[in-house]
Amino acid sequence: MQADVKGSTLPVLEVQLAPGETVVTPHGELSWMSANVQMTQTVGGQQGGGGGGFMGAMKRVLGGGGLFLTQYQAQGGPALVAFAAKVPGHIVPVDIMPGRSFMVHRHGWLCGTPGITPSVGLQQSFRGGLWGGDGFVLQKLEGQGRAWIELSGELTTYTLGPGQTMLVHPGHVGMFEQSVSFTITRIPGIANKIFGGDGYHLVALTGPGQIWLQSMTLPGLAHALAPYLPTNEAAPAAAGGIVGSMLRG
Repeated sequence: MQADVKGSTLPVLEVQLAPGETVVTPHGELSWMSANVQMTQTVGGQQGGGGGGFMGAMKRVLGGGGLFLTQYQAQGGPALVAFAAKVPGHIVPVDIMPGRSFMVHRHGWLCGTPGITPSVGLQQSFRGGLWGGDGFVLQKLEGQGRAWIELSGELTTYTLGPGQTMLVHPGHVGMFEQSVSFTITRIPGIANKIFGGDGYHLVALTGPGQIWLQSMTLPGLAHALAPYLPTNEAAPAAAGGIVGSMLRG
């Protein structure tokens, strides 16, 4: 298997599969593929690379993933399958093995080789505000193989020494090694419209280990775009104006 990340602002992961080789993704991640790729779905297990059967699938759902995993296998010759980033950012490969798992933000796992086991790493709810019921969710990726992670915006990495702590806004937490411990800390008395009236929440990441921080937060992006999106009342009027212009033209 050969994998190349192409592009810059909106990268694409292009995977070249030898006959019989398989790559596994969360459901719906495919962008394009050659005609000799066979697609199958599974809730997990050895063949699917998800691990844990139905209970493993339930843990995967709690971690922000889907109930099913999709397998892409080359049939009768070399094949190609590609996965495009959903927002501007980076696609980062990581090697996972026993004793070296990763915590990844809920939408981060793009695809992986069979043997990668995704499950829930953390669920933390924040009252009100932009986070709403989504809260702060981490996936845990463990097992044996290579995974590719999608991170939003620009990427900054730090290697934390033993006992060294970085306080991070939850949306900027992209990924970190299992050796890094983490806790949710609340700064009381600071109101924030993103988090409602529940204080200001930060994630305390404490070394040793490497952390990957992303400059773009999807809730922050949605909040920044919200004033420029039509409301439910304005949308039909805008559509009518476009249709009227087309008819007059």
